[in-house]
Amino acid sequence: MGLFGKSKTSKETVQELNSKLRKEGNQLDRQIRGIQREEEKVKRSLKEAAKKGDKDVCKILAKEIIQSRKAVNKLYTAKAHINSVGLNMKNQLATIRISGAIQQSTEVMVAMQQLVKVPEIAQIMQNMSREMMKAGIIEEMMEDTMESLNDEEDLEEEAEEEVEKLLWEVTAGHMGRAPAAVDDALPTPAPAAAEAAADSDEEDLEEMKTRLEALRS
Repeated sequence: MGLFGKSKTSKETVQELNSKLRKEGNQLDRQIRGIQREEEKVKRSLKEAAKKGDKDVCKILAKEIIQSRKAVNKLYTAKAHINSVGLNMKNQLATIRISGAIQQSTEVMVAMQQLVKVPEIAQIMQNMSREMMKAGIIEEMMEDTMESLNDEEDLEEEAEEEVEKLLWEVTAGHMGRAPAAVDDALPTPAPAAAEAAADSDEEDLEEMKTRLEALRS
């Protein structure tokens, strides 16, 4: 019995955590859609600037698009971690039905250590990780994992090559440089080099035969 009434059961705790995870996953989806809508606006502005031939403005807008895509990728990664934790919570419910107890999960620990580093949901994930620790799902996390990542690398000036590729993409090749073609084919050795390698192999084989003959005699 809790101080203010009946305490939550293990099943209720896991169900509550699952509900919070779904809520945060939906929130991330909304953030992603919002960033993508803004990106479309910036694209339109970039195309207008390209028509005017204003390369400097186009570069600034291109950097904004690159930053928004990096932000979206980061949020998609966070969503994947949330889905991983949610799936594990469902497994916890099955465990409770069978054994009547919650079990610790390394997978949840690893995912939560990544989620508490995402600035957009850091505080919520920190609070949720504490609930998981109390419930016995994860062990106490180290202090440094509870700190948000430093986004200084995202504030650095984008590489010129990346900006040029994006300009090429958005302006349909009217501005910027096309990305270099990727050649996945394995290099073919030159005939002379192949012949030299074959001759070398034959010489090594003959030398080994000579040594074996010497050992036998």
